[in-house]
Amino acid sequence: MKLNTRRLYHDIWLFILITCISVFAACNALVKTKPPSKDEPPTTTIANVPVNGDTLFALVTLHWDGGDNDGFVQSYQYRYTTEDMNTGDTTSTSWQDTKETSLTISFNSPHKLNKQTFEVRAVDNKGVASKTPAKKIFYTKQTHPPKVQIATPQNNHEYFYMSSTSDWYQGIHLTYSGSDADGSIVQYGWAVDNGDWHWTSDTTVYITPQEFESSGKHIVRLIGKDNTDLLSVNPDTVHIDLIKPKFDKKILIIDETKESAFPNNVNATDKDVDQFYSDIFGTQNQWDFQAKGMPPRDVIGQYKLIIWHADNPYSQASDAHKLGQHTAEIEDYLNVGGNFVMSGWRILNSFAPGAPFPRTFKPGTFVHDYLHIAEANESPVTVPGDFAGAYGIGNFHDAAVDTNKLNNSFPYEGYLSQINTIPKRGAFTKIIYSYHAKPNSQLPDLRGQTVGIQYFGTSFNAVVLGFPIYFLKKQDAQVVANDILNNMGFK
Repeated sequence: MKLNTRRLYHDIWLFILITCISVFAACNALVKTKPPSKDEPPTTTIANVPVNGDTLFALVTLHWDGGDNDGFVQSYQYRYTTEDMNTGDTTSTSWQDTKETSLTISFNSPHKLNKQTFEVRAVDNKGVASKTPAKKIFYTKQTHPPKVQIATPQNNHEYFYMSSTSDWYQGIHLTYSGSDADGSIVQYGWAVDNGDWHWTSDTTVYITPQEFESSGKHIVRLIGKDNTDLLSVNPDTVHIDLIKPKFDKKILIIDETKESAFPNNVNATDKDVDQFYSDIFGTQNQWDFQAKGMPPRDVIGQYKLIIWHADNPYSQASDAHKLGQHTAEIEDYLNVGGNFVMSGWRILNSFAPGAPFPRTFKPGTFVHDYLHIAEANESPVTVPGDFAGAYGIGNFHDAAVDTNKLNNSFPYEGYLSQINTIPKRGAFTKIIYSYHAKPNSQLPDLRGQTVGIQYFGTSFNAVVLGFPIYFLKKQDAQVVANDILNNMGFK
């Protein structure tokens, strides 16, 4: 009995299993396999702003959208065709890829009126593009290329050159400006000789030595790009000659002293003053500024030290010493490692002729940045003069005015006046001379004020004296010269 029951259960389950398999097979046979659906391309629409047929400025903002029934839009492609309304000639751009649905596009607009046909198409996730791009037709007005002008360097000028940069030498300073009649300049491009363009939005850069590769003659070119992507038709160019300093000679004296402007009864000729300076500084290398103007760079670049003197007084701003008009050349010389000594009568006033003193010299000026003088003043004219000489500070020695040169000269009567003092000096300077007033001075507050400083720099050293060396006793002037040369390493 038990055996029959077990057999019965076995047969029932076997029947159920066979039945299920048969039903599944029958159902599966009835189902017909459908072929995969064909991929549909995406659609593209374009906004109705701007309106078809509008006449616009060449910089146009366009909006579009896309859809895909069996996937999604992955990106867009656009292009445009420009037609010359007079000739019918057309130019077209290639398709440009973008993921944006709105762009501001600069349309090529070389003619008085330009017909623009803009097309955009969507691209779906399978890389299929719209069969029919969305299209918009409008017109643009003619655009004008930007104009540019180089301010520095100046055309056909010389500049010092070094093969590498330093703390003071950064290369050639290029400054420029530009204008665009119907828009704005967004970038400037500069290049050296036939080199690549360098693009920047700045209007001042330093061209590093690597761009020039060597000294000699070079061309610097400049163009501008406006907000419609137009480039300057006529680049501005300057020709420059780069001079590599040799520094193979020791000292050059630049003589700006105007002997005809000496006080009355001071009988000294140009030859007398030249001999005086040659004797105390031990060199025959002199350049007469009054006769030949500023020496060129290929001259001053031979010398390790320039000594500039302007030992005559002046009363009118128009008669002021001309050193202040040649600071660019001196800065260039110092930047590449030259050294500088300057002295004279009212020498610091000549950097601001006619301006009231005391005077503050701001950052960016030669006096502030290179001479490291923040403020200068001047002693008043007295009868007789008040300045009897300079007290040496540290390892500098005292020096007295040669009263014999000025005894018969009114209003000086043996002494000097209008001496430049330096109430405020910059960093890395030391005081080397202070004001020595005559006995029974009417100006006791001037005693001890700074009349000479020395600057110690990483590229150059400089000495500034606020009094004329020629009017010192010659033996004292010799000591002054020796002290300066010793402290600057030229002895």
